[in-house]
Amino acid sequence: MAATQEIAVVVGATGAMGQVIVRRLAARGLKVVAVARSAEAVASLVASSKNVVPCAADISSDSSIEAIRAAADGPVRVVVHGPGVAVVGGVLEAPTAAVVDAVNIKVGGMLRLVRAVDAKLSTGSRLIAIGGHYGSEPSPYAATAGVGNAALTNLVKQMSWAYGARGITAHLIAPGPADTDRLHRLAAARATRDGISLDEVLGQMRKESAIGEFTTVEQIAWAVETLLAPEANALAGSTLFMDAGRRKAIP
Repeated sequence: MAATQEIAVVVGATGAMGQVIVRRLAARGLKVVAVARSAEAVASLVASSKNVVPCAADISSDSSIEAIRAAADGPVRVVVHGPGVAVVGGVLEAPTAAVVDAVNIKVGGMLRLVRAVDAKLSTGSRLIAIGGHYGSEPSPYAATAGVGNAALTNLVKQMSWAYGARGITAHLIAPGPADTDRLHRLAAARATRDGISLDEVLGQMRKESAIGEFTTVEQIAWAVETLLAPEANALAGSTLFMDAGRRKAIP
């Protein structure tokens, strides 16, 4: 009898990072449940591989738990939680509702995702959350990303202890600014705040990297796949910083 195909569940599947992660995991042979608010949103991903199936679910709502549970109809090897949050400016002007919503999407969403598949996890399964640079390097112009990702870091630590006894590991990937449309929206907010051009802001952001680069979505997808290796057990509960040398703090 053929072995049951293992499943990866990816939230944020239609984003710049999510699309690359979905395709990489599907190419590895996993059945990828691509979660988006509508099945139509992931149509191109489904068409790209027989290993990709859509799941219509709003991760900001508890209704997503049952939707994901029904779509993940086999053993779950890995979940990847990578939804974006609204870019609404800095801490002085960001609406409080937007900051609360960011925490709901980042933290509440990760809780909903993991609870949806809990019964289908086993030894060696991975719980992966995509955080970000601003979660550990607070910036006054990235309120939602900073607060949401800082809270997500704490949640991943808690999950590491809660699931560790079952041989299930939790991980946070914290990319530096990735060269995506979302980065350009953040940079535009900073440009408006400082009264300078978008190109000037992007140049400044590159200089914040030790190697003068942004992180790429391909590098983030590589990290997700790398965490599937047995050796990644040693990274349980930790944050994998992928910031191209931006972070100066020790550790």
